[in-house]
Amino acid sequence: MFKLTSLNLNGIRSASSKGLEDWLATTEPDCICVQELKAQAPDMAGRFETLAGLPGHFQFAEKKGYSGVGIYTRHEPSDVVLGFDGGEFDAEGRCVELRFDTPIRRFSVLSCYFPSGSSGEERQAAKFRFLAAFYPYLMGLKAERELILCGDLNIAHQEKDLKNWRSNQKNSGFLPEERAWMTRVLGEGGMVDVYRQLQPDATAECYTWWSNRGQAWANNVGWRLDYHLATPALAATARTEAVHKSSRFSDHAPLTIGYDWVL
Repeated sequence: MFKLTSLNLNGIRSASSKGLEDWLATTEPDCICVQELKAQAPDMAGRFETLAGLPGHFQFAEKKGYSGVGIYTRHEPSDVVLGFDGGEFDAEGRCVELRFDTPIRRFSVLSCYFPSGSSGEERQAAKFRFLAAFYPYLMGLKAERELILCGDLNIAHQEKDLKNWRSNQKNSGFLPEERAWMTRVLGEGGMVDVYRQLQPDATAECYTWWSNRGQAWANNVGWRLDYHLATPALAATARTEAVHKSSRFSDHAPLTIGYDWVL
């Protein structure tokens, strides 16, 4: 079993102070895709280059205390690819890809942190630019190799993916254009929403993010924003899924999928 976890840390230093490493020592994933490091290389040095004994590979944002993604892995990758657009979004630390080429299989794992548009029109416009640029990149990669995209995509795809869908139809994360992008990825794009493949009807138990306002976590007023999107051959090997809501070291819950193969 290849155990792959995706989690938005909401700051690696904050998550570490709240029990992240103890949780990882208990769950023992083979590969950990992390988003929103909120750290730069000097902050990681001597402290977070490895996590739970796994070495990491990172793309940092130029802006301090902002964004940043990484992948920690038990297995040495054949190659590491940092970024995808060579410009605006690479500067924000949005995507890192590890390539694993073995006699058994040839595939990639990506950790991605899609922009949020919740702060206003400017950032929503940036989010739309990201989606427009990332789709052809993803499709080009898919044409070359099998892949699993993990991350905080900041999109709830369907009504069952968030508690209050009626009141959020005009809010970032559940806009028609964002949902249509996801539909395209899963339709003509040929990718598979692995969690939904395993749990097609899940509602309250599927949420992976809760607002810090009010009693959202306590009342499970959440959104499903974290995903594994896989090419069909890899998605077909998925056997187990877990949303670790009780972890509490971030405003996101880790999402772990167990795939029925080993490197």
